[in-house]
Amino acid sequence: MRRINLILLFLLISTGQAWPQNPSPGDWPSYARDYGSTGYSPLVEIQRENVSKLHQICAYSLPEQTTFESSLVVLNGTMYFTTSEYTYALDASNCNLRWRVRRELQNPGRTVRGVAIEGNRLYRGFSDGYVVAYDLGSGDQVWATRLTETDGGPSTIAASPAAWNGMVFIGTSGAERACGCVVAGLDGATGRVLWTFALAPTGNAPGAETWPKGIRVGGGSVWTSLSIDTSSGSLYVSAGNPGPDFFGDYRPGANLFTGSVVVLDARSGALRTWYQLVPHDVHDWDQAAAPTLVNTRSGRHRAMAAGKDGYLHGIDIDSKSIAWKTPVTSIVNADVPLSPDGTYFCPGTGGGVLWNGPAFSPEANLVFVNSMDWCSTVKLDTKAPVFEPGKQFLGSANAFGEKDERKKGWVTAIDADTGVVRWRRETPQPMVAGIAVTASGLVFTAGLDGDLLALDAATGKVLHRMSLGTPVGGGVVTYQSGGKQRIGVAAGLDNTILQTKGRPIVIVFGL
Repeated sequence: MRRINLILLFLLISTGQAWPQNPSPGDWPSYARDYGSTGYSPLVEIQRENVSKLHQICAYSLPEQTTFESSLVVLNGTMYFTTSEYTYALDASNCNLRWRVRRELQNPGRTVRGVAIEGNRLYRGFSDGYVVAYDLGSGDQVWATRLTETDGGPSTIAASPAAWNGMVFIGTSGAERACGCVVAGLDGATGRVLWTFALAPTGNAPGAETWPKGIRVGGGSVWTSLSIDTSSGSLYVSAGNPGPDFFGDYRPGANLFTGSVVVLDARSGALRTWYQLVPHDVHDWDQAAAPTLVNTRSGRHRAMAAGKDGYLHGIDIDSKSIAWKTPVTSIVNADVPLSPDGTYFCPGTGGGVLWNGPAFSPEANLVFVNSMDWCSTVKLDTKAPVFEPGKQFLGSANAFGEKDERKKGWVTAIDADTGVVRWRRETPQPMVAGIAVTASGLVFTAGLDGDLLALDAATGKVLHRMSLGTPVGGGVVTYQSGGKQRIGVAAGLDNTILQTKGRPIVIVFGL
């Protein structure tokens, strides 16, 4: 064991990943493992030569039917995850329940994608806009704080929070009703809101000048999680589409900060910079996943952002510029205006990269992205929509469009320095699950076809495939338990938009 730990330490240093972001090698303590959302683990027990020996160690079937899109967080031998009303803690070695706590909601059923942990506190959001802190050991509630939107109205939360330096960070969502969405920084001890930042700003706030006056300004949903560069204290936030989703004439202009990666001072919430990746979006192309913060082989500091526009964007942090953008799914009619007769485009309103974003291998210098190839036909409404609080505000005559009957998925590996595709693997069904990358050169992920895949990071070759029998849209993680490496999967995605049906289950694999 001592020899393995020394190897892990060497790998951390030699790959340039000995950042403050890195947790203990055997844990997966946040949404995409570390503050930089890299999905990278230094574990090496499971390798190319033995990965075919993986088998199920244990499983936990959730005693509820729910949309199960949560990541899995593993810390000190306990696994944590969420559903719309419940927060779970399992023994990570045998899947036995340690505690489960419910917060009853008036309108349950919406997804919430995970937890954040710092010290002896676990934090999560709820669809009624509350952020709640629990005691990590017992599940007892410590505090609850409700966030409000920029107009003072109630908010909705789907994202997993991030916790750092005694603070909790989370964003609200609901662009389809033209939310006044915000990012908030809260005191981790008390739940007091220390600052908020408007992602669809009004008045004299930064970015408000990019919207016309006299309209409902809304959008900028935060759907997944956030990333933190702890060395600079920068909080990276991916913001979704503006509202109304499709009727662009209602809101001429760039519509900041929708379709953007926004960089804030984590302590104060002050704007540092932003990168608008989809200006004046009219396709419902959210930036829905947390950006991945990496040091490339050539020494570049970059944020890798992938969204529903179907591109992976390589953002150069030092020069504050977009170094490259690379398509990771079909791009068709992206610049063709929407019309009342119907416009066919790809990615469609359900396509591109959804809530689980990129992962990074420092050894291979590759960024890995799951995506959905699914096109849509949207018919623009013949007249401008009228905003009504709490109701959908879309500007289309056929809601989110008619989806193509054909759909498939991709796993794509892209050089972090150049943006060149090194390999691409097509899958029979869309790929929306999390990705775990290991120092042994493996990539673990899963698809809506129910298959768990172990891929060679360098070539994309499928080294092992296991049928789970249920679609996967939640976390795929790796951790240590009892000195043994494990793979955990949040499976059983039940999602009407993606047309999947499954019973939620957590499954753990090992050698």
